Amino acid sequence: MICLLPHAAYLSETSRMIAIYKALAARGASVVMATHGGLFEGLIASEGIPYERLSPTMDEARCRRFIAENVGVGANLDGPYSEAELEALSASQADFFRRRGVRAVVTGFEISALLSARLAGVPLITEHAGAFVAPVFERRLAPAPSIPPPPLRRLPAPLIRLLMNTGAHRRDLWARALDRTARRLGVEGVPSLPALLMGDLTLVTETPEVLGIPQGELHAWRPRHPRAYRQTPTLRYVGPMFAELDLPVPARVEAFLAAPGPVAYVALTSTPAETVRRAALRVAEAGVRVLVAGSGTALPGLERDGVMVEGVLPSHKIMPRVAFAVTAGGQGSVQCAMAAGTPLIAAPLHWEQDFNVDRVARLGAALMVPMREAGGPVMTRAARKVLRRPTYRRAAGRIAALYRDGNGPANAAQAILDYLA
Repeated sequence: MICLLPHAAYLSETSRMIAIYKALAARGASVVMATHGGLFEGLIASEGIPYERLSPTMDEARCRRFIAENVGVGANLDGPYSEAELEALSASQADFFRRRGVRAVVTGFEISALLSARLAGVPLITEHAGAFVAPVFERRLAPAPSIPPPPLRRLPAPLIRLLMNTGAHRRDLWARALDRTARRLGVEGVPSLPALLMGDLTLVTETPEVLGIPQGELHAWRPRHPRAYRQTPTLRYVGPMFAELDLPVPARVEAFLAAPGPVAYVALTSTPAETVRRAALRVAEAGVRVLVAGSGTALPGLERDGVMVEGVLPSHKIMPRVAFAVTAGGQGSVQCAMAAGTPLIAAPLHWEQDFNVDRVARLGAALMVPMREAGGPVMTRAARKVLRRPTYRRAAGRIAALYRDGNGPANAAQAILDYLA
């Protein structure tokens, strides 16, 4: 039995777990889904997938607090969970794994699984790092964070970039509560930020051409600093993987997209509502109509002539029909835009999102706007630039060609089965 354990506070993660579940089931694997609940738990049920809700549950308020305190976002450098929460979550999960005879756990950002998998004595398979994995730091590919950790915020960006890359293996930022709890539970610790981002098998959801690391090098990687990691991790490319929700495009959205003039798609999920509001209005000032995907974010009063607000939308059906997209830079939304050949403006919330945007920006397909400036004139200037220069769309089209033959969920399922074999 393989258990998929999504953190349902995140749309991208929930959709990825659904896709991997389907791909594993199609290969005849025995699969079970479990979650502590969250904003997007309903998507699992809507796909007809049976699942078990574990305790303690994550209500909407706790989900939003988790997002606000998540790795690279919040000021609490111990991590988004308290030690008491980690103990309760990992105990509940480990009990479920034993009861159901689980032999491997697959998760996105349910980081308590770093403990529960060890408690249950089963391997942990992760995809939550996307392509933000240890070889990236060793090659010094990660950009300086647009929102640096508090201890580094007064330093110049080039120095921050150098320190973050060369010192990543020494940093226990956001892993501290996990490591202390692991030691108390008597299981292997989580000694560093890179260790938090990886499982026993880490599914690297990108292509070598976009990530910038050859496949042979990535698959053969071994840590230069073994003490900074858990047991020797395995890395495998599986290709892009983004939400392809089986949802219809609402009739009013269809009419909005079909009307004359360019449309910008603003899908700043997991972003504070007021930031989404200001960013959408700044994009509209560039002379485009704006379709805003609310994704659970309340945006009363934003809709007006030329601005439409909806809830969760099937982005893979929307992206090919818009002039450009505006997202926070999560890997799923970046890949969804690139697969459609749609240029991107991103306002990252944390370092991993900075990295996702940097990878496609260096190929000419995206622009990055710091989150602190997303609601200002910088956003309008970026929108005009992407709209008026066809080089961005051509670059996105080249990445789309790289993605065209990939099947991330199928590759992920096969990598999981090969690993377990």
